[in-house]
Amino acid sequence: MARALILAAGRGERMRPLTDTRPKPLLAVGGKALIEWQVERLVAGGFSDLVVNHSHLGQQIEEALGSGGRFGARIRYSHEPRALETAGGVAQALALLGNAPFAVVSGDIYTTFDYALLTPRIASIARDPSAHAAHFVLVDNPPYHREGDMGLAAGRITREGPRLTYANIAVYHPALFAGVAPGTSLRLFPWAYEFVESGRVTGEHYRGTWDNLGTPEQLAALDRLLARKASP
Repeated sequence: MARALILAAGRGERMRPLTDTRPKPLLAVGGKALIEWQVERLVAGGFSDLVVNHSHLGQQIEEALGSGGRFGARIRYSHEPRALETAGGVAQALALLGNAPFAVVSGDIYTTFDYALLTPRIASIARDPSAHAAHFVLVDNPPYHREGDMGLAAGRITREGPRLTYANIAVYHPALFAGVAPGTSLRLFPWAYEFVESGRVTGEHYRGTWDNLGTPEQLAALDRLLARKASP
């Protein structure tokens, strides 16, 4: 059974005042919370064993998602007394994620990415993590991040070349995080560039629907777009 970690511990500072009383992943677009879209699409892609990390107002997330039964999933929770950033959050949740490669996605993006496409990546990483330890999904650079994050050449992530934006969708082998003590606050980048530079990270360029919602204005714009698409 494929496992995935949904990152939901961020404070969502730029979404204030909306996030003063509600965690960012519970903000709604198209009549559904952002994290609910993610749960449903992960389950559709074969990921039914889910872990959700949370910190700010995290109890609301547990109350909204419960044990996952209504989604056809099993959901467990990794609470962080203070948000530990992406790499720190993964390390904190390792005991729930097990020894096999797993997907990691953000709970506050909206995307139609087909998570079933990650299944062969998981199999490849499981076969030989010394050569292939992670897989990143990249997207075109949005207007607010035109400089991008990293390059992609011959299916491998690079530090050079035309840059694309990290989509907050990835697969990792748990051994990558073995040296990060639980409770450590650690950003994913630049920490993960060590594995990129050793040639152990593959990547793909996703050109479909993807939004990293940072402000109330972006949230409202996507909500209007989804409403128009839903209209007969």
